[in-house]
Amino acid sequence: MTRGAAVGRCGIASRTSSDAATPQRSDASPARTLFLSTTGGHLAQLVALAGRLPGASDALWVTHDHPQSRSLLAGHEVWFVPYVGVRDIPGVLRCLPIAHRAACAGITRAVSTGSGIALGFLPYLAARGVDCHYVESAARVGGPSLTGRLLARIPGVRTYTQHEHLANGRWVFGGSPFDAYISELSEPRPGPLRVVVTVGTAAEFPFRRLVEGLVPLLAPDGSLARATGRPVEVLWQTGSTEVDDLPLTVSPFLPARELQAALDEADLVIAHAGTGSVLAALDAGAAPVLVSRRACRGEAGDDHQLQLAAEVARRGLGSSHEADEVTVDDLLAALDRRVGVHSERPPFQLAPRGVPRRPLAVKSWA
Repeated sequence: MTRGAAVGRCGIASRTSSDAATPQRSDASPARTLFLSTTGGHLAQLVALAGRLPGASDALWVTHDHPQSRSLLAGHEVWFVPYVGVRDIPGVLRCLPIAHRAACAGITRAVSTGSGIALGFLPYLAARGVDCHYVESAARVGGPSLTGRLLARIPGVRTYTQHEHLANGRWVFGGSPFDAYISELSEPRPGPLRVVVTVGTAAEFPFRRLVEGLVPLLAPDGSLARATGRPVEVLWQTGSTEVDDLPLTVSPFLPARELQAALDEADLVIAHAGTGSVLAALDAGAAPVLVSRRACRGEAGDDHQLQLAAEVARRGLGSSHEADEVTVDDLLAALDRRVGVHSERPPFQLAPRGVPRRPLAVKSWA
């Protein structure tokens, strides 16, 4: 069931404001979980995380209306809310009435992977007694995001990192999604080379440098075709990037299942270093060629993609590059590698309710 942001007044029409008290339940009562995130990599991580959480079958999802969210959450109960952008204080404030409505709908637990949308829900829900958990994006290798740093100081919000070296008094290590993968040698497949280029879903951040740099490499008579002697077929997923003047046939946005199907068939994946794109490529068995967005060029809010790409490269699961430095040799090297799954992802254990958090971090981030 899919709902818009304007659904219901409180979810329970007969309640008055005095009836909408702090949600109460016994330890034996089932949890009703709110899963909350923005679209893109945050939502992709949350969908994967939800499958690892015990007792999350009764769930309400809150996110933005986008082809990706409609595809990933088909069949789920969803409330779509207006987009919350980077450092978007008015957008955060617009979420508060919807957070109130979620509390009225009987939410007893809230789990978010960010980004700023979490600030519009978790502090309010925690104050109402909801069990709140914030899982920082796997992209944050060097330290938490601004959203994470703020939420770590909110009473009642538990915070988790996906990188063990960042665990401390405020941040619980919940496991890394990259631990399940291993790099392997690839056997070449016959036929044309199938390539997927993806820049993700961020509406406010184009990434033209990536596309422009790849055109001569991936053209029908380009460097890759000449080096391999094989025809090259490319799916260009370009997001908000304007490419009308380039000799390309593009798909700005694709439903998640269509994009994953293309990744599954691809011989080569070239992607911006966003967490959702990285995990989708790894799940498809590709060792992606990762190109990091740069904040100074208006391609991202900060340079966290550099850290994520470096971490993936350190693990041997892909390679990291600047947009204007990708060469045909880099593409050929990626064709020689595949990624396999060598372990099942264990359940993600949220910190028990009522266990006090240590008062101060023993490690600080700039």
